[in-house]
Amino acid sequence: MEDIKPTLFKVTVDGVEVEVAPGTTIMQAARKIGPEVAPPAMCYYEPLKGTGGKCRACLVRVAAGSAKDPRPMPKLVASCITPVQDGMIVENFSSPQVVEARKAVVEFLLLNHPLDCPVCDQAGECHLQDFSYENGVGTTRYQEERRTFEKEDIGPYIQLHMTRCVLCYRCVYTADQITDKRVHGVMGRGDHAEISTYIGKAIDNDFSGNVIDVCPVGALTDKTYRFKNRVWFSKPVDAHCDCEKCSGNVQLWYRGDEVIRVTARKNEWGEVKEFICNTCRFEKKKTSDWVIEGPTKVNRASVISANKYGSNLIKKPDFALKLAESQFKKIEDSRSFNTDMSEIKKSEDYQALMEQNKSYFQK
Repeated sequence: MEDIKPTLFKVTVDGVEVEVAPGTTIMQAARKIGPEVAPPAMCYYEPLKGTGGKCRACLVRVAAGSAKDPRPMPKLVASCITPVQDGMIVENFSSPQVVEARKAVVEFLLLNHPLDCPVCDQAGECHLQDFSYENGVGTTRYQEERRTFEKEDIGPYIQLHMTRCVLCYRCVYTADQITDKRVHGVMGRGDHAEISTYIGKAIDNDFSGNVIDVCPVGALTDKTYRFKNRVWFSKPVDAHCDCEKCSGNVQLWYRGDEVIRVTARKNEWGEVKEFICNTCRFEKKKTSDWVIEGPTKVNRASVISANKYGSNLIKKPDFALKLAESQFKKIEDSRSFNTDMSEIKKSEDYQALMEQNKSYFQK
């Protein structure tokens, strides 16, 4: 019997064509090409079903809906929940409209988010930091008082700082899909919405620590790690152990010879590959508890890799070069430069400079 190959859709993102299966979203198609065209994401989390469509960080412009109907979509769409069509043409970083919309999304997320990066444990691996640096602006128009909340312990290992929360719902989906009974969620609506637990309840199941890993900001933090160290002063290594509850594949974060925290392994998009149990995360803090596999390979430019890995392993960030190109004047000077010191001393400019600084040299 002849094999029938599945029909694939051809999609073009920022001029790069890729073939994907029907049902694939624009986000997934762009990620298949690479980080150079993939939209940013604050609420979308591929390992969790149903995520996406809340933060609008991944807005893109569909310049052509499909080969059959090449009309552009009238508005920007969320790439994480919009399925592709055959012949679709998508503009991401190449669209000025998308660039301006992202600046507005960054501004909206920072309306209530405090700028306490210097004291936040998430600094250095915060998705909002990356998103605002790459897509935002350095000014704010907001003058009103920000909403604030008291810090709250919502379990023996987790502290909630709701002031930093961007309501991405990732922790809610995580608790729904990997635990038996979820005891927290989003309470209230509009500007009164907040993450909280049911009255008299605490998050204490065997996989509760995973809500820390999925949080894109510093809203949910590890109480055993708080204020212990900066992420760029620690070194992550891959390790594993035999565990009855989970796969046992983790990242150990070292400060010298001490294991200061244990987290799940993440892919290049910052998403957890395999969720781990609380026993591995909070109770195994000795090197003897683990089989060390080697240093974690940091795929994307990050402060975590600073001064720890070879320069050939770390790709230079494109956004820094683009920023320098847009904000600094290009130097175009074809004049020949005189490097003969005896000739320089005879010049009028040199003599005038020496005359102005005569009193300094006399001292």
